[in-house]
Order: sequence, then C-alpha cells, then structure tokens
Amino acid sequence: MHAKDILIEGYGRVREEVHAAVDGLGPDDLAARPAADANSIAWLIWHLTRVQDDHVADAFGLGQVWLTGGWEGRFDLGLPARDTGYGHSPEQVAKVRVASADLLTGYYDAVHEQTLGALRALSAPDLERVVDDSWDPPVTLAVRLVSVLSDDLQHAGQAAYARGLLQSTGA
Repeated sequence: MHAKDILIEGYGRVREEVHAAVDGLGPDDLAARPAADANSIAWLIWHLTRVQDDHVADAFGLGQVWLTGGWEGRFDLGLPARDTGYGHSPEQVAKVRVASADLLTGYYDAVHEQTLGALRALSAPDLERVVDDSWDPPVTLAVRLVSVLSDDLQHAGQAAYARGLLQSTGA
C-alpha cells in the first residue's frame, strides 16, 4: 500500500465525520454554542474545511475552492476572503451562520474532491518535498498533509461532541 492510499483513506474518514456531525441539523442547531466563548458546529465544520482548502491548495499550487468555486459568496460571512478562522474571537465565530447543513457539506465535498485529486497524483518522492521552510525543521508535504488530517479529525470530533450536547439537552 502506498502512503497516498493511507492519506486518501484518512481524508475519507474526515468526510464521513463532517456529514455525520451536521446531518439533519437546522440553522439554529448549527449555530448553537455550548458556551458564549465556544465554537458552534457550523464554525467547526467551516473552519476545518477552510484549513484543508487553504493548506492543500497552497501545498499543491492550486486555487482555493472557497474562491474559485464561489463558496465565499454563497456563505456571505462578512469575513476577509482568505480567512480560515484561525484565532477567531467569539464575535467572529458568531458570524459563521449558515442557512443549511447542505451548504457546509457542499463546500466540504468540493474541497474533498480537490484534495483527493491531488492525493491520487502523488508519488512517494512528492511527500518529501518541502512546502514550508519557515519552520525548523522545514515542513514536508507528508507532514503538512498529516497535520491537516489531524486538525480536521479533531475539529470533526468537536463538532460531533457539540451535536451530542445539543441532543442530550434537547436544545
């Protein structure tokens, strides 16, 4: 098995978790926050998708789906075009409201397809390519892809937990 097959499997699991976290939830549930300074399900899914979109596009020299696919306009969040949510304040988190779960999964699926296309074209030597030399040691493509995968799975788990809280309280 090639490393790219493991990465494809891992990113496929993110997709499953994203869909499971938002399936059947309406706008109010997606925007609900367990505490005033906590992240909503909508924000968590949007953020993990933005990070994947931003980092994978950068690593492979692709355009961000957020911009090239018109998703920024569909979401209309009033945030800077390249914002990924990193370091958001509670007020910025509150701006991430969506009309439906389908908007979140639609954007995620579009990013997922671009990610899969990039992963399918990988060769073993590609994974050793340095994609960010501002770190010590420099970040290779392999490290970047695993980092994004880890971050995405953590946020998907947070969204699943927030969903569980919503369902347990009947909110």
